[in-house]
Amino acid sequence: MTRILVTGGAGFIGSHLVDALVLRGHPVRVLDALVSQVHGATAAWPAWLAPEVEKLRGDVTNISVWEEALKEIDVVYHLAAEVGVGQSMYEITRYMNANTMGTANLLQLLVRGDYRIQKLIVASSMSIYGEGAYRNDAGETVYPPYRPLSQLAKRKWEIFSDHSEKPLAPIPTAEDKPLYPTSIYAISKRDQEEMCLSVGRAYRIPTIALRFFNVYGPRQALSNPYTGVAAIFSGRLLNGNPPMIFEDGLQSRDFVHVKDIVQGLLLCMERDEANYEAINIGTGRQVTILDVANALIRELKVNVKPQIVNQFREGDIRHCFADITKARQLLGYQPTVRFEDGIGDLVEWVRRQIAEDKVETAAAELAARGLTR
Repeated sequence: MTRILVTGGAGFIGSHLVDALVLRGHPVRVLDALVSQVHGATAAWPAWLAPEVEKLRGDVTNISVWEEALKEIDVVYHLAAEVGVGQSMYEITRYMNANTMGTANLLQLLVRGDYRIQKLIVASSMSIYGEGAYRNDAGETVYPPYRPLSQLAKRKWEIFSDHSEKPLAPIPTAEDKPLYPTSIYAISKRDQEEMCLSVGRAYRIPTIALRFFNVYGPRQALSNPYTGVAAIFSGRLLNGNPPMIFEDGLQSRDFVHVKDIVQGLLLCMERDEANYEAINIGTGRQVTILDVANALIRELKVNVKPQIVNQFREGDIRHCFADITKARQLLGYQPTVRFEDGIGDLVEWVRRQIAEDKVETAAAELAARGLTR
């Protein structure tokens, strides 16, 4: 039986993956630092981890922790990471240590040849794209790197053509788009992806990087103001507060249910066609941030309206949603959860939770550092 290590396996995505692996009969070891920002003040192992899972608490920045974690392991799912675009812009050392250097520690050990790793699957992120792909009036695909600060200061939020005030049309973003990461978090995720693929190719360790789009679902940390937007909004609503929306709310993302993320992760282990590739895992569908807020308000039956602050945050982008052609062709991946159904699944779990609303504190932190305007 394949022995599997899941780093970050006590977290949101990792724990759902662990459930699926255990169900398939695989021996699983979880490595997790159990940071309080994600796991709460007690930072205890979550109750949902199956009792047969081997639990190893440790930090990926400590190479001796990796030495213990990799013993007798066949497949590594490297999901552990510090997550949060805004926070990464002022916790730079923390993010680069955990994401870039933590991954470097893993790879340094793998190249020694002391371990029998048969496959490495690393969680990358859509954030490495920066802005998504667009089409201009001539029908050409264009890749704008960012929105000028002078434009944002005028509260013009869309991506415009170089020669007109007409917004460009967002189109699905494919893996060959140039990467323009706009935050420290995004840069560190690009590091993770590129380092793993580079070392994997050089040392013939089959490696796959999955570029996750905006993941949502049960077990997201509702009290973490730097987690996914659906969880952040849910935490606000549980406390009777309106979702806080930057810009005008019409910016769009690709919201993919955690069940489909797990589907993609399992397919990576089962199939070899995607070895040494970076692959999008999303739905291929645009959903606006305002749509997410309103859907949660409806489902939770809270009598509030979204708070549109008409400001922008450094590192934010306007539109990005996935072209999943490559995932379909190489992995046989097919998204199964529609946003309208998946948001109900999230809300069913949210109703049973208690959340501490820290969004205003986080927003004040960003404002004090000049990261919102």
